[in-house]
This record gives sequence, structure tokens and C-alpha cells, in this order.
Amino acid sequence: MYLDVLLNKTVGIAGCGGLGSNCAVALARVGIGRLILADFDIIVESNLNRQYFFRDQVGQKKVMALRDNLLRINPSVIVEIHDIKLTPDDILRIFSPCEVIVEAFDQADAKEMIIETVLTGFPDKFLVSGVGLAGWGNNNSIQTKQFGKLYICGDGMNEVSETAPPLAPRVGIVSNMQANVVMEILLGSCPGTQDGQKI
Repeated sequence: MYLDVLLNKTVGIAGCGGLGSNCAVALARVGIGRLILADFDIIVESNLNRQYFFRDQVGQKKVMALRDNLLRINPSVIVEIHDIKLTPDDILRIFSPCEVIVEAFDQADAKEMIIETVLTGFPDKFLVSGVGLAGWGNNNSIQTKQFGKLYICGDGMNEVSETAPPLAPRVGIVSNMQANVVMEILLGSCPGTQDGQKI
């Protein structure tokens, strides 16, 4: 039974904004045993258009508010939080217990840093990244690509800008794709799907 497997798994999420908060919620809902969350930011009102927080949580630390929200959804999930701006050394220390790490940063340089750190420091671990989720529409451009133990979800092109903001629909699609890839890594392909399909 998939629940028995997930209950004994640990997933790390670097960043608790649009991608990270929604991916964490999806994983809590399916019964992941332990989540390790890291983020240094606080919730502001503009986050509410895409992040899994509530208006009365504005001003709170994201990791603390997200832990509260996850435990309301699934009281059995173990949520370990780190209120920290991650460095390479922090990543290697904090996420060492994880089978899979989810990259959910906003900034391109931070994404590059965690990808390089995980692929070199944790060659046996899987990393699921989100790249290209800004704006709206064009569902068919969003996909998952695999490069060894690195999986990239998104369209790979549409990064956040003034004319292409991050909004709930596409952020939600990519974050849930990340959660779905995590499940496939931990459980294998879903029964009834064709082997060899691009995920």
C-alpha cells in the first residue's frame, strides 16, 4: 500500500513560497511521513495570490505558518522547520536525511546554487526543481524533464517579471507536478500507466 511506503519517507523543501507551500500541502495530503522545510521570509499580502497562507497569517514567518497549516491538514505528518536563508553548507546539513529534495526558490541564482550543491554534495539524492511558471495560460507548455537525478517541472522559459507575475493557476500546476514527481520517485510509476512515458 502506497501509504505505508510514504509514511517512512522524508522530503526536503527549500523555499516555502508559491512552489514550496503548495508542494508541501500536496505531500501532506497524500501522507508523506516527514517534511523538512527551510525558508527565511515572512508572509506579505501580495503572497496570497499563489501561496498556501491566509490573510490572518500576514506578518508571520513562512516556515512557522506553513507548519501550522500542514498540521491542520494532516496531524500525523512530522514537520521540521528551519528559519534560515540557505547556504550550501546549510543545504548539506539540513537536507541530509531526505530521500528527495524539492527546489522551490524564487531567484535564479538561488536555484542554481541549490542545484549545484545537491548534485555535487548528494549524488545519490533526487532533486525536483521548478523552472518556468510565470503568467497564465498555455497549459501544454508545462512539462517535466529528467536529467539523471534532477527533474525540472515547468515550461523552462516564462520566468517572473512585471508583465508575467507568478499567479495561482500556473504556480499550482508546477508545484503539484513537483509533488507528483516526488511520489513517482518514492513509489515508482502508478499502476495502470504506461512504462516509458515522459513524466
